[in-house]
Amino acid sequence: MRLVGKACVTVCLVLAAAVGCTDGDGDPARTDPPTPTRTTSPAPNTPTSKPPDPVSIPGLIAREHRGSGLRLGTVRLRTDAYTQYAITYEANGLTISGLMNVPEGRGPFPALVLAHGYIDPDVYTTGRGLAREQDLLARNGYVVLHTDYRNHAGSDDDPDNDVNLRLGYTEDVIAAVQALRSSGLPQIDNDRIGLLGRSMGGGVVYNTLVVAPGLVDAAVVHAPVSSRPAENLDHFQRRNGDPVVAEIETEHGSPRENPAFWKEISPVTYIDRVTEPLLIHHGTADDTCPPRWSEQTAAAFEAAGKDVRLVKYPGEGHTFSSRWRDSMDTTMDHFERHLR
Repeated sequence: MRLVGKACVTVCLVLAAAVGCTDGDGDPARTDPPTPTRTTSPAPNTPTSKPPDPVSIPGLIAREHRGSGLRLGTVRLRTDAYTQYAITYEANGLTISGLMNVPEGRGPFPALVLAHGYIDPDVYTTGRGLAREQDLLARNGYVVLHTDYRNHAGSDDDPDNDVNLRLGYTEDVIAAVQALRSSGLPQIDNDRIGLLGRSMGGGVVYNTLVVAPGLVDAAVVHAPVSSRPAENLDHFQRRNGDPVVAEIETEHGSPRENPAFWKEISPVTYIDRVTEPLLIHHGTADDTCPPRWSEQTAAAFEAAGKDVRLVKYPGEGHTFSSRWRDSMDTTMDHFERHLR
């Protein structure tokens, strides 16, 4: 067993920019005050006479993000190590659903926001992604908030989200952190919050790190998508004949027609803003999200002088099997080191 933070617990997060990899788990009153994003980093230089495109990373940077109103709902599960609650919170005017595992004990406990990979919203049920991670992390002393994202499960709808390259998922993750921090729940240590994303959720984490530096203390991604959305569009949507591609390119132009837009939608363009240590896990046999994507992203972080570590797992595929627990031990070591 592991010991985390202030409490010893023995048993007890585009990306958004495109349809990403499958998760692998496969499977009204709004009265709370908003909590501003903890960041003092300046927005990228843009002409004062022309505001940034709202469908862009600079547009997200310029936006005032408002996350609040975390509410614990029904108890979904009780174990010897944690209690699982259905939850909702507010994200820039939308109500987002999810699950939260709260460890047994007095706390306060460090908290993690989990950003799941792509699961068709038509079949998705609340908390469906990252099931293994939700359980293990709670058993090791973390409050775990798994966001459903907008358009999923009990969350509000955002009809423009797909055409706008799913940047709304980044807003939902930023708001989840803000809602945790402003909740007033004694089990949550507001000063120790991290992000974990898988597959498409890894892209959401990349976006969050560049949009809101200082929001969290550390981040981990498993088998992430590319940090260049044009690559994701080609790899997942265009080659599969997704009709949304035509809508996206009608609205924003193709990568060839409008390269400026695709550059501004890419988190890798703004890596210089990142302040948090990042751990990347990738299997060398991943045929869903090519390992070269993580190699390229890690190289970009390193070139910018950022704290990044890429761990490759020979023979592991997209979902991880025999080395999954090794990857999670490394993940928890990363969070224990940086969530202090």
